[in-house]
Amino acid sequence: MPPTDASTDADTAPAPVPGRAEASGCEPGTTTSPPSDSDLDPCLSADVEDTLDLRLPEELLAYFAETADGRGGSVPGAVDGAAGGGGGGAGTPQGGATASTYVASADDDLLDRVGGWGPTSTPVGVFQLVPVRIERDLTLIARWMNDPVVAEFWKLAGPGSVTEEHLRVQLDGDGRSVPCLGLLDGTPMSYWEIYRADLDPLARHYPARPHDTGIHLLIGGVAHRGRGLGSALLRAVADHALDCRPSCARVVAEPDLRNTPSVSAFLSAGFRFSAEVDLPDKRAALMVRDRALRDLL
Repeated sequence: MPPTDASTDADTAPAPVPGRAEASGCEPGTTTSPPSDSDLDPCLSADVEDTLDLRLPEELLAYFAETADGRGGSVPGAVDGAAGGGGGGAGTPQGGATASTYVASADDDLLDRVGGWGPTSTPVGVFQLVPVRIERDLTLIARWMNDPVVAEFWKLAGPGSVTEEHLRVQLDGDGRSVPCLGLLDGTPMSYWEIYRADLDPLARHYPARPHDTGIHLLIGGVAHRGRGLGSALLRAVADHALDCRPSCARVVAEPDLRNTPSVSAFLSAGFRFSAEVDLPDKRAALMVRDRALRDLL
């Protein structure tokens, strides 16, 4: 289960987490409760109600059993949020590779072949997720992970072997978490993890539904931060996931509750604040983008 996230690049000044004084217009020092799903349009409430039949499907029980044995689940140290980070900026990766080097693959099944989702148009350019290849991408991603802004939340600073181990756990797994580079107009500028939230240990901490899709993000280059790219790309990728995964009704994320800019970016991207959840390594804001509400938020 992914733990923490780095800072974000929301369009405006970081917005507080809903449920806190600033979000409600109350005086400092007062608090209110976050908006609940019952406050939504009653015609849509049935589609977005966060409930779970406690009789878990056999598929989930089997996956959780594997996780308990250390053979499955997301990567320790994985992160989330519209994160800002990176040491050397985006640009040409190691070995003089160019954008043409990044050919998508389509070898994962649990996520309906992320590598084959293809490009999508966004307000900031044409964007595409390309599954990571260690030999091609390790130097670039490790550089991003060693940026102090990123390292504070991702906890992957250090030699390249630290990042490599983090990536290999996913790449050598069963496809429930796929690490990707994000290419904007052909330039690698962000790192993503697209994962099956319902098959992740996270599902023990919120009312998961079958095929919930999780997102983690960091913006890799300093030049790409502070321009609103995080919010724009989060919205685009979440909607792209819903388009490419017909069985998925929700895209979720769990940024660290302390990372107000990250939570703000998710809100700007059309996610709703669902709950605060206590995870083993953080208190998180559960953010949800519902298929039923995507045209309203």
